Amino acid sequence: MSSDYQSVDLLRRMRRNRATPALRSLVRETVLHREDLIQPLFVRSGNGDSEPVESMPGVLRHSETSLVEECQKLEDLGIPAVALFPCIEPSKKDPVGTHACDSGNVLYAAIRSVKAACPQLAIIADVALDPYTNHGHDGLLDESGGVENDSTVEALCRLALAQAEAGADVVAPSDMMDGRVWAIRTALDDAGYQGVGILAYAAKYASAYYGPFRDAVKSGSVATPLDKRGYQMDPANVREALLEVSLDEEEGADMVMVKPAGAYLDVIRAVRESTLLPLAAYQVSGEYAQIHAAARLGWLDYEATRDESLIAIKRAGADMILTYFAAEVAALL
Repeated sequence: MSSDYQSVDLLRRMRRNRATPALRSLVRETVLHREDLIQPLFVRSGNGDSEPVESMPGVLRHSETSLVEECQKLEDLGIPAVALFPCIEPSKKDPVGTHACDSGNVLYAAIRSVKAACPQLAIIADVALDPYTNHGHDGLLDESGGVENDSTVEALCRLALAQAEAGADVVAPSDMMDGRVWAIRTALDDAGYQGVGILAYAAKYASAYYGPFRDAVKSGSVATPLDKRGYQMDPANVREALLEVSLDEEEGADMVMVKPAGAYLDVIRAVRESTLLPLAAYQVSGEYAQIHAAARLGWLDYEATRDESLIAIKRAGADMILTYFAAEVAALL
């Protein structure tokens, strides 16, 4: 049997291209570049020491000073963009997110400081009300406790305008309200901010993977997440994501996003095949935290799992990846 098999003339031996590291690199189909990476960062008020986020090892709530220092390091690493998220003191939160457009909002000072120190670094500002509301939802509540769409969109337009005025290069509505991309685009254009881009969270799912993020911005609990299924997408749906992307494209989005990434690679691939717009994917806090947790328990190889998770997102079709691994990975590329 063995001799018969060895006599077969195999013209195609797939292992030849896998024989050495050099050959494997030559035939590699997907390559991750530092220019593909966007670093999400958290900023809080005050100029004291930065605070660790307990549920996200290595991630900090930066003071304005430490945020600028971190952005300078990222720029030196060749990372092209950061996504900024504010952590607001509980005393400044209310049911309608009034502090979102307050001139004293730490986010606006942070945008101005980073832009002054790192003029070549693109700043993406999150357009959502959950950091500012005391109930933790992404919008304004109606009498029944549900999120009211149109009044929320009006508030989001005011927030996007304030972010553009502070110097954001891109605003990123992450709320999943209907019609908000068109409304924000119109508001920006009418105010003279035609050059500010919109990265639409087009397919944002009501995911269990967001818990550590809510801990980071103090908008909810890891253990008892808010029910946002009335506006975020059902994890069971793919066709709905394609419709959301199509609508955001029609409304003027410059880029679209799928969030989360790792459990939604099929959605990333489907969206990639349905649009010509640049496609972002957000490797969210829970994806980051679970890799760290498994590695600390000795169940996974940290670096290998981290790198494989990112290459899978790129292979699925993402042009850019928001990931908390961005800085450490960029330093290795």
